[in-house]
Amino acid sequence: MTTIDLAAARKQSTPPPSDADSPAGGNVTGLLRPYLGGFAVVVVLQIIGAVAGLAPLLAVVELGRTLLSPGPIDHGHVRMIVIAGAAGLFVRLVFTAASSGIGHLLDSRVQLSLRRKLAARLGRVPIGWFSRRGSGELSKIVGKDVGTVHPLIAHTPGELVAAFVVPLVSLTYLFTVDWRLTLITLIPVALAVALVPLMMTPARLRAQQEFDAGMARIASATVEFVQGISVVKAFGAGERAHRRFRTAADDFTDSFLRMVRGLAGLGAAMQVVLSPPFVLLVVLTGGAVLITGGAMAPADLLPFLLLGLGLTAPVAALGHGFDDLRAARRAVDRIREVLAVPSLPEPSRPVAPQGHRVELREVRFGYDAEHEVLRGIDLVLEPGTVTAIVGPSGSGKSTLVQLLPRFFDPTYGAVLLGGVDLRELGSRALYRMVSFVFQDVRLLRASVADNIALALPHADRDDVVRAARLANIHDRILELPRGYDTVLGAEAELSGGEAQRISIARALLADTPVLVLDEATAFADPHTEQAVRRALATLEGDRTILVIAHRLETIADADTVVLLENGSITERGNPGELLSHNGKFAEFWRSHRSTLTEEVETLGGMLRRELGPWSRQRSVPARPLADETSRGEDRR
Repeated sequence: MTTIDLAAARKQSTPPPSDADSPAGGNVTGLLRPYLGGFAVVVVLQIIGAVAGLAPLLAVVELGRTLLSPGPIDHGHVRMIVIAGAAGLFVRLVFTAASSGIGHLLDSRVQLSLRRKLAARLGRVPIGWFSRRGSGELSKIVGKDVGTVHPLIAHTPGELVAAFVVPLVSLTYLFTVDWRLTLITLIPVALAVALVPLMMTPARLRAQQEFDAGMARIASATVEFVQGISVVKAFGAGERAHRRFRTAADDFTDSFLRMVRGLAGLGAAMQVVLSPPFVLLVVLTGGAVLITGGAMAPADLLPFLLLGLGLTAPVAALGHGFDDLRAARRAVDRIREVLAVPSLPEPSRPVAPQGHRVELREVRFGYDAEHEVLRGIDLVLEPGTVTAIVGPSGSGKSTLVQLLPRFFDPTYGAVLLGGVDLRELGSRALYRMVSFVFQDVRLLRASVADNIALALPHADRDDVVRAARLANIHDRILELPRGYDTVLGAEAELSGGEAQRISIARALLADTPVLVLDEATAFADPHTEQAVRRALATLEGDRTILVIAHRLETIADADTVVLLENGSITERGNPGELLSHNGKFAEFWRSHRSTLTEEVETLGGMLRRELGPWSRQRSVPARPLADETSRGEDRR
């Protein structure tokens, strides 16, 4: 999330288009408007190709009539019929190929436009919105759902038009031959059309929606399971960990079977009535009755045998086209939901802050209307001070610190920086003044230098190296294949602690007057922790620092400690004074240390039982164990 925010800071401070003004904000149709001319060309070419495709069939019909007619054969007429049929085939190939090529070109341009629109929208929504969306869900929308639009763009316009034009032209010709057999030939088509409403009942649509929801759940569960597989294996929790994946897979299977069972009979019936044997049976039966009754010449049966099959083929394609249309419509609805997410409001006339004093005034916030996370927060962070936020899990610590980099806007009250409401401060100015280091670090698939210089893309290499030295990651970078030019994710991988030190170096290089930390040394070893703490100490000066604290060392270094409980501030002040007052903070800290001691003793006993005689020969020092355990305690 850090990466996304800093990338947003590079954008111009001009306000983004509102959802109402954005062509894709409320309706994806707006995205297709620039390409309507191209779609018209595709449709016209497809119509010409489809009509020309009838020429070979009509040539065979006329050739049969000529050869079967009494009297001498007109070889010139036969020659013209063959040439006309061949010319029609050639025109069909050329125009159909041109229509398909232009359609696929349009499809690639529309998909690119959709993905750009999604990327732009996701770059403007509040960063906190992502915390409530699974990565599998978003990857499915940006990847698979955009790809699902392919038939709608590249195939459906031309094929649907051809599916109407070809039968219309064929029927016009057949009516001129014999209107009675024409109506008989339409029986398979009428039966197929009668089955279509049965495939669109509410129960069928609900089954399809359940299938789509199951697909989204299994995609999300797969991503989460794969990302956590190393932890799962390390602690032998494979059975429990992949239970959610199995449940998602089972639910998907059930929804798929329900959908298939509901459509299997109807699909089979439609395939039968549109199949060539059934069509030929209907045409031959009707033709035999008319011919034996003297109502029609035997040679007139030939066009119905050929064009009758041509009537059902486009209708069958039309059925598949409707399937693609329904799938594309559902994908477009999901894309539209993302494109309709309100952007983080930007001021039309940004106000410049005066200094970097941070103030939260009567701040209330809830992720939804029914659950309020923060309740009436009043807090002032003076320049040159360190404020530590402590409290039990679920008290709202992370939510509070995420308001300062504007991951969310408060539902009531205001967060001010330099006397200016953050909502009146442009994103570009905000991220020039506020940087943050959270435990959940995300690195770009780019060079190490680019990752460190993310907030300052034109920073000198010497400044990048200096920040890396201060974050105690310089030596590790030099061990990589190409040092600072090594592309992360392609040429090398970093551990969690190393990635966090890259994030710290990023904040050090940004050198902003306000710094937000969520236990910046969470994954660091003792030596690195000391080096990083010294580096952060050099930053203090006139800097405003807000930190979520979990260690006594962090709290001891703070100027002010704020205790949060149930979204409200219950106690604040100097850490030493708070402990001496023996109030809620002292009670919380004693409970915190007591729990930690119990965990250390339990872990020590487990180690002694596991190590057995070896532990008596090479005992594990108790103090380092406690120190290391304190570094690995739950930070949420």
